[in-house]
Amino acid sequence: MDILLNNLYLIKPEIALSIALAVIVTVDLIMHNNKKFLPYVALVGIAVGIIFVIEQFGFSTAVMQANQKLIAVDPFGAFFKILILFTSALIIVFSIISKEVKESFERHGEYYALIFGMVIGMMFMVSSADLILIYLSLELVSLSSYVLSGFTKTSHRNSEASLKYVIYGSVSSGLMLFGISLLFGLTGTTNLYAINAFIVNSLGAGMLYSNLAFMLAGILVFVGIGYKISAAPFHFWTPDVYEGAPITITAYLSIASKAAGFALLIRFIKITFVNNVDANGFWSVIPVIDWQFFLIIISILTMTLGNFAALWQSNMKRLLAYSSIAHAGYLLLGLIVMSDQGITAIMVYFLVYAFMNLGAFLVVMLIANKIKSEELDDYKGLGYSAPFLSICLGIFLVSLTGLPPTAGFIGKLYIFIALVDAKMITVAVIALLNTVVSLYYYIRVLKNMFIDKPEIEPTMWKMSPAYIVLVLLLAVPTLVLGIYFGPLVEFAKNSVAMLNF
Repeated sequence: MDILLNNLYLIKPEIALSIALAVIVTVDLIMHNNKKFLPYVALVGIAVGIIFVIEQFGFSTAVMQANQKLIAVDPFGAFFKILILFTSALIIVFSIISKEVKESFERHGEYYALIFGMVIGMMFMVSSADLILIYLSLELVSLSSYVLSGFTKTSHRNSEASLKYVIYGSVSSGLMLFGISLLFGLTGTTNLYAINAFIVNSLGAGMLYSNLAFMLAGILVFVGIGYKISAAPFHFWTPDVYEGAPITITAYLSIASKAAGFALLIRFIKITFVNNVDANGFWSVIPVIDWQFFLIIISILTMTLGNFAALWQSNMKRLLAYSSIAHAGYLLLGLIVMSDQGITAIMVYFLVYAFMNLGAFLVVMLIANKIKSEELDDYKGLGYSAPFLSICLGIFLVSLTGLPPTAGFIGKLYIFIALVDAKMITVAVIALLNTVVSLYYYIRVLKNMFIDKPEIEPTMWKMSPAYIVLVLLLAVPTLVLGIYFGPLVEFAKNSVAMLNF
């Protein structure tokens, strides 16, 4: 009983969010004709979850099952949980002002319940230390996101996006499950710590004969995770789903889902395939899978494909979708270093990426609410009719490019520092050239807004003070963190140092 109570204590955030989900469903049933309270109930649930997660920054332990670590509870997981919950809170606020979501008012109960389904799944994803729990949490996220991406039933592109998402997701899920079954067949366990011990002991005894089988199993598991983080060549769903889904869900998938996927990938590789960490923070990877070479190929392919495909996009959501794919490639650069410094760079990058990408999607949503279009050609002259939104969008796009003095520069700077310290100069040069390519398509948006003249005389838009405050809440940190970023870096370093390993 003591073990059970201790385990329940360690998953307090997930329990609180599950209760909040039940409350949302109950409130929706009782007040089915008055759904305006649902987002505020959801925000209270998120706030309680954040309070409980903050408590987990002080220690590193695990939920135990049969003397094996099932769920790792540490500051590394807490960092990503805070990021997920912060993003979820902003998405709920975005949903309140989104015309797409307002049009489906009678189904708001399902909408917020599904968002909480995603949140709970992602919370378990970042902490799972068992392949079965990893698969179940990933599927909970996927099933909720399939429905949310097709939430606006009146739009044909919305239904198409949802169907494509289901098809691609089902294939990647099946491949991942096959990889899990192979790992279980090779080691006799699904626990990541136990798999690590089996591989180390077998290598030490000279009894590990099938590196090819381990390579196949590891790559198949990566397929499931790679699909979630939009890494090429598992990215095909991303542009269509990002374009067809409501903008709120598109923004959510681009940040929270990607963050959970990266946290899962980092924990999977470090726990399962790393033997020890040296004094400089570099990992000693068990030589059964050459993760570094494999991830270098995936990273270069992802960032190059994302950037070059974005050059020809005329829809802002598709442009930001390919941009998101390219950023997944940049983030993978931090992992190929195979060091604690690389993981710190990923965490710094993710936090600043959340502000600038959510800000970009928020401005796109506010513009779409007004002009009922996401096409780049319709952005001509916006700098004259909506100067505030245009300037803020310019800040977010410059930050996404990685130019100083924005926060995006700091994110990329730490990635490049980690690469140089690991003597991966060639990879760093390729990433730098990709950044130059990305500058072109971001500048296209600025050109349309500030240089191209509209066909009719522009009239000034009236902006709600609440909208202005919301945009500034994302734009100001995007600038401030580009100048004052020391505490953020220290926070990330401390979280990595206590990664449960």
